[in-house]
Amino acid sequence: MNLKIGVIKGDGIGPEIVTEAMKVIDKAAQIYGHTCEYMQLLMGGASIDVHGVPLTDETVAAAKSCDAVLMGSIGGDAKTSPWYRLEPSKRPEAGLLRIRKELNLFANLRPAVLYDELKGACPLKEEITEGGFDMMIMRELTGGLYFGERKTVEENGVMTAYDSLTYNENEIRRIAKRGFDIAMKRRKKVTSVDKANVLDSSRLWRKVVEEVAADYPAVALEHMLVDNCAMQLVKDPKQFDVILTENMFGDILSDEASMVTGSIGMLASASLNETKFGLYEPSGGSAPDIAGKGIANPIATILSAAMMLRFSFDLDREAEAIESAVAKVLEEGYRTIDIMSEGKTQVGTEKMGDLIAGYLK
Repeated sequence: MNLKIGVIKGDGIGPEIVTEAMKVIDKAAQIYGHTCEYMQLLMGGASIDVHGVPLTDETVAAAKSCDAVLMGSIGGDAKTSPWYRLEPSKRPEAGLLRIRKELNLFANLRPAVLYDELKGACPLKEEITEGGFDMMIMRELTGGLYFGERKTVEENGVMTAYDSLTYNENEIRRIAKRGFDIAMKRRKKVTSVDKANVLDSSRLWRKVVEEVAADYPAVALEHMLVDNCAMQLVKDPKQFDVILTENMFGDILSDEASMVTGSIGMLASASLNETKFGLYEPSGGSAPDIAGKGIANPIATILSAAMMLRFSFDLDREAEAIESAVAKVLEEGYRTIDIMSEGKTQVGTEKMGDLIAGYLK
């Protein structure tokens, strides 16, 4: 199979970690008889430097011509980077919001897995993490507060800001169906997270999710308020299988889940539309403070590449091989600095990529 992959290396540590993910993809393709066709694309700060905007129409069209897009991290230091002296619509993150909308990437999947080998990096008590945990956070990505109407105006001499949180039943139904489909391939449990005791949008969310659940009798559904879910993630993370939630809640909860696993550098991410197309990226940021030092953890990006092979190309065997190689490297005691612990062997970004590629079978 020929894999036509758009590549957005991005900003900060993005180029470093994406390079290692491409190395692993190439090795898997070599082993399993595939070819890779990469198309380099600019977005975020890298695009601002060249084009003056974080995302061009040409880049959107090029991304649509690919089978999938692999992306690094977008953005820089908000305090020092000239990118953040631009108006909000021209800052790096605006490109990220736009490409999600343009490509109709409404479903964001963020697995949060605590590897047994990394339980020492988890900040929770050992009795809570014993045996590890494995959850999937399914976040709606193109609606809600982040895409609602917004304005800042002066009213009666007082500056006042407005942000609108809007969902319609079709937006909720399609993400709910994707969440239940994923649950059917896992442990068959969905926890739908909302704030139905306060918000009308959450009450509609809960109503539609219950309607969708009726078509999945094998899947157990529970509702949980977002503040309780935030507490339960640190109290008993093993209770969760698929967490289904709206855009802003998912943004916050997925980052919380990342730290419960020990490091955001370990968390992959996939954003899917209604076809096989997806955009795959690590959950972490661009970490400009360590960019160019060769110490960034590439594992999240490599695991994102595995998700790409699974969801966009239906190459489950190849995806499993990459995931097994990651587990083997961790089992052998190799660590980047963010997950380093006593008695382990610290390696840099490039060496970690070499090791994982080397363990591919």
